[in-house]
Amino acid sequence: MLDGVATTTEIVARHPRTRGPILTTYDTDADIERGVEAGAIGYLLKDTTREQLVDAIHAAARGETVLAPRGAEKLVARMRRPVHDPLTDRETAVLDAVADGLTNAEIGRRLMIAEATVKTHLLRLFAKLDVNDRTRAVVVALERGLLRQP
Repeated sequence: MLDGVATTTEIVARHPRTRGPILTTYDTDADIERGVEAGAIGYLLKDTTREQLVDAIHAAARGETVLAPRGAEKLVARMRRPVHDPLTDRETAVLDAVADGLTNAEIGRRLMIAEATVKTHLLRLFAKLDVNDRTRAVVVALERGLLRQP
């Protein structure tokens, strides 16, 4: 079964001039970005009413962008945030492990790196996310769409 992004990618690949909104339950920055990058002209959440959905489809047919209010709020908030350095793949892996509740030693074993290296990655994460502890790092990363909701 395909998700909204995969479905949109498939539709655009088969019918390049076709554009429409994605209807989904996911509303993180990363999910919205993936949908738009896949070719969606809009992004709606599954709590959208039937009337709103019909209006959005008509708007998309006219070439207008449609965005769920929560998605628009997230986009505006994201545009207002100061630009931060992106997380590296390794930093993201460390943050994922933190979100899983692992200790530094356990993260080191999982990623096959030294515990001191885990601490270094955490310090860099804290600086990039402008936080002071592991819990806040996970919260901020979730808010920014850097991690998927569990």
